[in-house]
Amino acid sequence: MKCFQTLTVVFLTLVILFSGDLKAQLPKLSSGRIIRHEAFSSKKVANRNVDVWLPDGYSRDIKYPVIYFQDGQMLFDSTQSWNKMDWQADETLGRLIRESKIKPCILVAIWNTGAGRHADYMPQKPFESMSKADQDSMYRSGRQSGASVYNGQKVRSDFYLKFIVEELKPFIDREYSTLPDRANTFIGGSSMGGLISIYAICEYPAVFGGAICMSTHWPGIFELKNNPIPAAIMKYLRMKLPSPAGHKIYFDYGDKTLDSWYAPFQKQVDAMMKQKGYRAGKNWVTKVFPGEEHSEKAWGKRFDRPLQFMLAK
Repeated sequence: MKCFQTLTVVFLTLVILFSGDLKAQLPKLSSGRIIRHEAFSSKKVANRNVDVWLPDGYSRDIKYPVIYFQDGQMLFDSTQSWNKMDWQADETLGRLIRESKIKPCILVAIWNTGAGRHADYMPQKPFESMSKADQDSMYRSGRQSGASVYNGQKVRSDFYLKFIVEELKPFIDREYSTLPDRANTFIGGSSMGGLISIYAICEYPAVFGGAICMSTHWPGIFELKNNPIPAAIMKYLRMKLPSPAGHKIYFDYGDKTLDSWYAPFQKQVDAMMKQKGYRAGKNWVTKVFPGEEHSEKAWGKRFDRPLQFMLAK
């Protein structure tokens, strides 16, 4: 367990050190092309790069579904990532489109800002529903190294979602040939990116028709003992999960490294999905991948599953 905690600390420290680099070169791709909007300006949150992946044959004469994805700098090119891993998102998207397994689509890869990642991705309303003492305790939480989780920044995910919905999405719909309606607008991510994605579809059910939540980090911080965050999130979801009419939600997790924490929380969420009227395999999926860890390599291996669930022809 101690070895696992040490590796987790190294992982998260390197994410903070490397993920905020706004001047990285464009990823090398095997499929499609990327247009980078460097330091995309926002009045809601800190500026950040936004990479827009366009499929081969992209044409203004065709309208495309759009997927908004978190941790965008980790999706395409392992030579540019801190851990030399990536999702191989361009390979998977290109293959599935060529094989007619999904509709041609646009992927909007939203970079995180390193030190501000947790403040952007932690669901704000559940966090603020906790007592002031619990909130302060979570803000003081750290990693085994002593490094801060929140780096002195207050949770601001409501503003982050306003950035996506009120600033980024209108820009994407204006500049690119999109299908802007709910049925063709999706949001996704892994770990904390999965957590903000389920929060997004709850907060904006009229905007997002689907959420991809891979290895969702239900604990919110990096301790389980005396952690009030999961209970606050479960209470919020019981009240705010959107209607199954017009919505699709995908969850998954492995059972190694950090993913080994998730099963009890995911089972609670699965029970809520059933109570809400979601039908397994129809508008909701939860998959378990034995032997898989918490990493870009693992998420990339199974990225085809949620893409096909959301975008099947």
